[in-house]
Formats: sequence, C-alpha cells, structure tokens
Amino acid sequence: MPMKQLRRRKKPRILIITPEITYLPEGMGNMANRMSAKAGGMADVSASLIAALFNKGADIHVCLPHYRRMFNVEVGRLIAEELRVYKSKLPTSRIHLAEDRIFYYRENVYRGAGDDTRVALAFQREALNNIISMVKPDLIHCNDWMTGLIPGAARRQNIPCLFTVHNIHTQRITLAQIEDAGIDAAEFWPNLFYTVPPGCYEETRDTVPVDLLTSGIFGAHFINTVSPTFLSEVVEGRHDFVPEAVRYEMACKRDAGCAAGILNAPDPVYDPAADPMIEKHYEAQSHAEGKRENKLHFQEKVGLHRDSGAPLFFWPSRLDPVQKGCQLLTDILYDTVAAYAREGMQIAVVASGAYEPHLHDIVRFHDLYGRVAVCGFDEALSHLGYAASDFMLIPSLFEPCGLPQMISSIYGSLPIAHDTGGLHDTVVPLDAGAGTGNGFRFENYDSGGLRWAIDCAMAFYRLPEEQRAAQVSRVMRESGERFTHAAVARRYIEIYEKMLQRPLVEQF
Repeated sequence: MPMKQLRRRKKPRILIITPEITYLPEGMGNMANRMSAKAGGMADVSASLIAALFNKGADIHVCLPHYRRMFNVEVGRLIAEELRVYKSKLPTSRIHLAEDRIFYYRENVYRGAGDDTRVALAFQREALNNIISMVKPDLIHCNDWMTGLIPGAARRQNIPCLFTVHNIHTQRITLAQIEDAGIDAAEFWPNLFYTVPPGCYEETRDTVPVDLLTSGIFGAHFINTVSPTFLSEVVEGRHDFVPEAVRYEMACKRDAGCAAGILNAPDPVYDPAADPMIEKHYEAQSHAEGKRENKLHFQEKVGLHRDSGAPLFFWPSRLDPVQKGCQLLTDILYDTVAAYAREGMQIAVVASGAYEPHLHDIVRFHDLYGRVAVCGFDEALSHLGYAASDFMLIPSLFEPCGLPQMISSIYGSLPIAHDTGGLHDTVVPLDAGAGTGNGFRFENYDSGGLRWAIDCAMAFYRLPEEQRAAQVSRVMRESGERFTHAAVARRYIEIYEKMLQRPLVEQF
C-alpha cells in the first residue's frame, strides 16, 4: 500500500513482531489469555507495550509464532473462533500467528543455534510473505535478531521500522539459506548487513553471510536498546563482546538522531501489596511488619536460621559467570559472612546456573548451613525472596537493562549493583541523610568492589531502625511510581510518533 494511502488513515496501524510474549490484553482475541512464551525481558516489554497501546485505543497488532504447546492449545486443533477469525482476515483480528510445524511442539522459545535459526527463518517467512501484507501496517516494531531481516524488507516497502536490541546475540546465514527457507531476499538484499562488503547479488548469495542482528540495526529507520547507558557503552566500545559491526551501526544511528535507550519495567505481578506468591502483603508504610513476616517464612523454607533481625542478602539472577558476576560472590562469601557473624548476616541464592555447584561446595566446606542457603530457581521462592530480603545482589559485568534491581526496590530490598548499563540508570547511590538514592553501586568490577558495596549496605543496616525504615518506605514509593509499564509505553509511543510525524491516537 503506498505511503500516501497509509497516511489517510485516522489512526496509524502498528504491527509489533516479537518471538516472545507473556500476555495479551482481553479484547485482542479469544486466545489472548492463553498466550505465554517467555525467555527474558523481551516478553514482558512486548506485552506491556501492546497492552498500553490497546488500552489507549491504538490500532495495534501483534505477530508471533504459534507455539501451540506453550499456548496450551490441544495439539493438532485450533480453537474454532480463533481459526474463523484468522482465516477470514477480518480487520478486527489483532493477533497474527505465524504458522509452521517447527513452532507447534516446542516447550521453550530457544533451544540452540541451529534450531533457533530455523525457527527465526520460518517466523520471518510468515511475517514477510503473509502477515505484513494482510495487516498493512503504517509502522513495524521488530525485536532482536530473530526479526533481523524484516527492517530491510520494510525499508524496501517504505514502511517505517523500529528495531529493539534486547541482547547482543546474533546468527549468520547466507542469502541462499534465507531464500531456501522461502524468503525472497533478492527483493531487499542491499538493505541487509554482510560480514564482508558484498559484490553483486550472484557473487554474494552463496558465499557472504548475513548478520541478522546487525541487519536489523542497519535496515531499521530507528533503533533502541533497553537502557540509555548500555547504548552509550556499546557505541563507545566499552564491551569487547560486542561485534565491531554492531557498535559501528549503532553509532551511525545515534549520530543521525535515530537511536534511544528505553528501560524495561517489571511485570505488574511484582507488587508486594498483591503478590500471591508471598506470605504477607505489605505497602511502603507497612513494609517493616510485612518484610519481617516474609523473612521468617523464607528462612524456614530455605533452611536459614529464623531471625527477623538478621540482615538478609538475596541473589535472584542466573548463576552465569560470564555476565552475572557470581564468581565475585564466591570469592568473598566465607570472609564476608564471617566478618558479619555478630550481626547474623545471611545470604540466600535462589538461582540456577553454572556456578551453583561452587556455591554448594563453599557452604559444605565452611559449614555455612543456616547462614547461607543455595536453592535452584523457583518462581514462587524468588518472589518470596524479594519480599523477605533487606538487600539484593546484582554485580553483573554488563547489563543491557536488568529487572531484579527494579523489582527489589519495589519490594523494599535495596540493590547492590555494579555500575554498568541499565544498573547505572536504575540504581542511585543511597544517601540516608539527604533522603536520596535507592541502593549501593560499585565501579570496580572485582570482588573487592562488591565487598565495599556490601560494607556500605551493612553501614546502612546499622542505622537506627526508624531512620532505616523511612528510607526503605521512600525507595518503595519512588520505585513503584518510576518502574512502570506505563512509563515504558510512553517512551515507545514518543518514538512511534516521531517516526510517523503525527499522534498515534487523539488522546496522546
């Protein structure tokens, strides 16, 4: 559809293309409340954005793979109403499912490089060949490398495209592989990014790989990362794991005024006043009693000494030494717990990953039972850990956004974080005298830096109880107002409106 026709619409039509989702709002389709396919923060931010736009009356559509098993649909059968609406291609149908057998029987969004690439190609084939032409969007919003071909195709069709970079993961495949999967890349191949400068199409097709993540950045009209600081860090070359091509293309977009950083926000279920997974609900003004009861319940469940006055430090992130900094904790675990034995310091880990055996070994060797608990990840136990703890540990080497530090602030558990990426943007050093900040941030990425931040946290814990409680109440109130899906959606809407050069709906 020509752009001059698109602009005559009263409301711009937005198509969000995402391989992950956590929920869709009632009214978008009779399967909306069944749809959940999550591997990370992309699912949450996609869901929150779609819900905010839909509730504001925007003409919002979503394209995602039809994960029948994950969506809890009986295998081999579609719900009759969904099938009727989907096949009739009615304009009221807002959920558009990419159909391919490769999606149907999966239990996880991602399995590994080769399988993930096949899924990505099937997903993009259906989006490009069927769904985009059916929806006729005014703007397309793509998410991560699994949608990396679509911005180049959208540019060929003169459809503005936003590309969100959630993580620096990518795959590389040739044009021949893309076309063998059913995508006519010859139509838009100059809008893709190649690992070496391409020659003519015939010479390039079989021999020069396409980088999917960098293609999404290169082909899009506008990009965003999931925090402002991570965008700056990538452009400035502060992370050696970021490919030079990604850094260069992001820098070009930023220099052209076509890049932004937008923080994610936690799922609304993370609310200590209503969380069904915690023992006692509480709000900012009643947090002291609520957290005390949750602490006692948590201590009993994980095998810590029951002591409501013990300073409790909580680790909720996966135990990945490449990113999450768990080796910093193991380096100082015994010495730190020993140094604060008089105060009864406790550390609880509710997480899985490569470093879980190392933590168990330390606890066993030093007989730290009752003072240190290590449990594999459990969703309900993790929620309870936020509600029970006084401090939360997230010493990541890098963090494109991060959600635990936002969740912990909402629950009144003060984050202890390395000064990087989204952690820099969301954790402000606490000054109890001035009544500012929400946590403790260290700059040097080593075990000494983490120990310094823990010492700062313990100094805060030694303050008079009333003074400490006042600061925790303030942090909870401020965090509940700041870390919301409404705030995230507002920033994306601003970018949409900038790209479209008109309001999204009349209310905005």
